[in-house]
Amino acid sequence: MSLVAPTIVHKISGESLIESPDLLAVEEPLEIRLGFGPVTDRQQRPVSVTMRTPGHDEELAMGFLFAEGIIQTPADIVSCRHCVQDAHKEGNVLRVELHPDVLVDWSRLERNTFTSSSCGLCGKATIDAVMALTPGPVAGDFSVDAALLHALPERVRQAQRAFAHTGGIHAAALFDASGKLVIVREDIGRHNALDKLIGAAFWQNWLPLNDFGIFLSGRIGVELVQKSWLAGVPLLAAVGAPSSLAVQMAKEAHMTLAGFVRDNRFNLYSEPARMLSQFRKAILD
Repeated sequence: MSLVAPTIVHKISGESLIESPDLLAVEEPLEIRLGFGPVTDRQQRPVSVTMRTPGHDEELAMGFLFAEGIIQTPADIVSCRHCVQDAHKEGNVLRVELHPDVLVDWSRLERNTFTSSSCGLCGKATIDAVMALTPGPVAGDFSVDAALLHALPERVRQAQRAFAHTGGIHAAALFDASGKLVIVREDIGRHNALDKLIGAAFWQNWLPLNDFGIFLSGRIGVELVQKSWLAGVPLLAAVGAPSSLAVQMAKEAHMTLAGFVRDNRFNLYSEPARMLSQFRKAILD
C-alpha cells in the first residue's frame, strides 16, 4: 500500500486561482485480531481498530500489544500477518497469533483505556495504571548534549519520505547518544508512529531502550509518555508542547522530557541532569 494518495486541489493566492495536482497522506483503518489459547482450543478475537497510514503494520501491532501488556518478548508471537480471508478489506486486518502459553488478561486490556483524553480518570489514577505495568523508573545513564537536540528536527525531517510529499504525517525517531537515527517511522497518527517504532525495536529484542532517546514530530500527550516509559526510554523530545499530565508522568518515570525542540531552542520539563550542555552546572545548581 502507498503512503500517499494523489488529488487535485485549487490553490488560491490573493486573487488568483490555480488548479494543481497534490498528494495526501493515506489514512485507513487497521483491525488487530489476536489468535490465542491452547493448541487444542485456539480462539480469535479483535482487540483494536486504529486509523493509520498503511505500512509497517506488523510493527504497529506489536508496539500496541506491548504497550497494552499483552506481549513481553518476541517469543510470545508465533506469527503476524494480514488476513487473506478478509480480502475485501484490502489488507486492513492483521492477525497476531500468540504462543499457546501466553495468557491474555482481557480485563486488564479493557482497563487500559486510560490513554483517552475523555476517559474521565484523574491524573493520579492514570499514572498508577501505567506504573502497575512498568518495572519502575527508567534506568541507564543515557545523556546528550544540547547541540544534539537542536539538530534533531532537521535530521528527522530529512528522513521523512511521506512528509516531504504531503506535509501531513507524523514521525517518531529513535536516536543514540551520538545523534544517529536508528529507526524512523511515519504515520498520520502520533501514537501509531510511536507504536511502529517501538514494535520494530521490540521485534529486534532491543527493549528496554535504556541507551536511546525518542524524538517526536508533534506535541507530547500522556499516551506517548506512557508508551515510551514502558519501552524504557530515558529521554523523550518533541517539536511540540507536552500536556500537564505528560509532564507529571515523565517525572514519575524519571524520564527527561524536552518540548518545543525547534529553532535552536527547547524547554526541559523533567530530569534536566541528562543534558550535558554548557548549561549543565546551572541546571544542577
